[in-house]
Amino acid sequence: MNFVECHDEPIHIPGYIQSFGYLIGIDAASLTITFFSENISDIFKIERSEDFFGKKLSHFTEVFQTVIDSDIFKDAGFLSKRENETYFDKIIIAEKHYHFSVFRTNDYIFLEFEEIFENTQKRITSKYDNFYIIDNEQEIWDQLLNTLFNIINYDRIMVYKFMSDGSGKVIAEKTNNHFEGYLGLHYPEHDIPRQARELYKKKRKRIFSDVHAEPVRILSRSEKSIDLTFSSSRAMSPIHGQYIKNSGASSSFSISIIIDDKLWGLVTCHNSEAKHIDLEDRVQAGIFTVLASNAYSSFKAKKELEYRLDLNEKINNLKAEFLKHGTLFDSLDSNKSELRRMPKADGLAIVSDTDTMTDGVTPDNETIDRIVDWAYQNTQQNIFISNSFLKDYGNELKLKSDTAGIIIYFIERSKNEILIWFRKEFDEHINWAGNPEKTVDVFSKDGIETKYISPRQSFEVFTENIRGNSKRWGTKNVIAVNLVRDLILETSHKQYITIRKLNDQLKKVNEELDSFSYTISHDLGTPLTVMKLNAQMLLNSLENPSDKNKNKINSIIGEIDNMAEMMQNVLQLSRAKHSEIQLETIETNLTIRKITENAKITYDSQKSRVVIKECPEVLADKTMLHQVFLNIINNAVKYSSDKEQPVIEIEGTEAGDQIIYRIKDNGIGIPEENKHKMFKIFNRMDNAKKFKGNGVGLSIVHRIMNRLGGNVDYESNKDGTCFILTFQKPKFVKL
Repeated sequence: MNFVECHDEPIHIPGYIQSFGYLIGIDAASLTITFFSENISDIFKIERSEDFFGKKLSHFTEVFQTVIDSDIFKDAGFLSKRENETYFDKIIIAEKHYHFSVFRTNDYIFLEFEEIFENTQKRITSKYDNFYIIDNEQEIWDQLLNTLFNIINYDRIMVYKFMSDGSGKVIAEKTNNHFEGYLGLHYPEHDIPRQARELYKKKRKRIFSDVHAEPVRILSRSEKSIDLTFSSSRAMSPIHGQYIKNSGASSSFSISIIIDDKLWGLVTCHNSEAKHIDLEDRVQAGIFTVLASNAYSSFKAKKELEYRLDLNEKINNLKAEFLKHGTLFDSLDSNKSELRRMPKADGLAIVSDTDTMTDGVTPDNETIDRIVDWAYQNTQQNIFISNSFLKDYGNELKLKSDTAGIIIYFIERSKNEILIWFRKEFDEHINWAGNPEKTVDVFSKDGIETKYISPRQSFEVFTENIRGNSKRWGTKNVIAVNLVRDLILETSHKQYITIRKLNDQLKKVNEELDSFSYTISHDLGTPLTVMKLNAQMLLNSLENPSDKNKNKINSIIGEIDNMAEMMQNVLQLSRAKHSEIQLETIETNLTIRKITENAKITYDSQKSRVVIKECPEVLADKTMLHQVFLNIINNAVKYSSDKEQPVIEIEGTEAGDQIIYRIKDNGIGIPEENKHKMFKIFNRMDNAKKFKGNGVGLSIVHRIMNRLGGNVDYESNKDGTCFILTFQKPKFVKL
């Protein structure tokens, strides 16, 4: 027993046509008859229809004279034109009127015939332009149904729109009360499977006049199955036929709605009794459907243009705001509320390195970090969009209802710069036309039993509650995100150019500043030395100087020493930036002990207890390393010197490929409000005014550690400060 999924059923080669039609197939190369429907002898009288095989129409002149004399055959140009282009004519066969259609496909010429039945009650509207004066999406489809109702007069006609997942929804409907309404109901994707949707794109009008009538077999001498894709009378799939019967209809007619070369939807018509729609009426209905489709496309294009103009105005305003700030992160942060509203999101997170700024309804920072990690591991594209993120990854990422829908935009992957828009969970209720669950049944054809997905028996409303999804991100939302992306790229480029210009200017200023630093440190050294010597000589030349005069002269000498030290520090800062460095493995223990002893003498703090623990070797420049420890240890001794029991602890530890030194004191500590400017030149803490210093030492340390490929940081409270120096670990141990 075979099993056939809905998507696998070969509905284009049924081997049958419907009973309202008659079909002849001619080989395009030899122009001989290759196949024909079993009922062909009903209109073309011949004793044995098998005699048609392998013969040309001209061999049966009396039988096919009206066909041969038709306008189509007089100008056989269709043979040289593109495939699947259909030509129509009317002919008389045995005193009956028939619609005659001809098209060429797959090396065959198809001749189709349908008997014409006059409908005296038929009413055709001439208001072709009505669709283009309607400025409302729903009214366009309602107008189409009202127009088609006058042409085909079926009991129920509907506009069925395909969703992005292949399912469908009835968005417009007109009935004459013979059927219950389906307006607003959803249909699962397998109701109109993929291959059926492909056929609707190729053959845009499909009629099933009588679903209860027996199909007519095609007789063929060809070993290949006959492709009836473009045949108007192609027999319906047994599964589809049963589906129509279960809905209570006996006749069905469908017209494809094609928008932007895609199958947007269908006009689907049902009648409670068997009913055939004349070919002219089918063509007319198709024309009106095309008019409505074009009107809808124009309407959507107009609305999209209006939306884009409004969006562009907002983007231009944002651009002006962005350029007011020096960095991209500051621009994003200052305009985060507007950025959140652009794609109509409930929340926005701006992630940049270790900083995360949020606006609106967002998850906590830990959840955002998990989402960022997931995005780096699972997405390759720069923009990721999902309206089922909670449903798909809720358990894995421990998400809550505020993260049902998500848009992730990677500004710069290498810099961890990301924008994330969030939408809350939307408690969605979908009304299906019957239970959408698939059920399996058995179908028997030509003695072969086949399992297939059985069509539903009931179309009563079945309500499904969907959890874990947000409202769907639409095309407009995606457009807004793309415009934000373009704005960021443009702004980043402009900021890059501005920064490059500033860097060039800063380079020149630094060069001038370094030159000036050297000048004042070198050229002013001699005058300061002369001033100090003169002040000392003046002090020594005075006989019995008063305490007041003595203090004044000593004050002058002290200020000269301060100025000399400041100039020397500025020169060292300049050298720390530009001097060449030579990294080597250096032992630190002896250097640290010498600096410690000298510091106790310099700051007259012999009571300071210095505890020196492990001092592992580091990879550094010898001169610069000495400068780093000198400044840090001097500060530790100096700022703890007024304690009753000053204690300094120095210890180095290994951490992977790094060596970390901690120099801890129990001194005055660093106020939290001074944290942001600790390593800036000439910065002095408010609580350090009574200690001698000029605020250059830590700037020197910071610059040197950066040049050594390391780092300097600190921890501080009211009980003291611990400076943390991170060095590179030597790759080879000295022997």
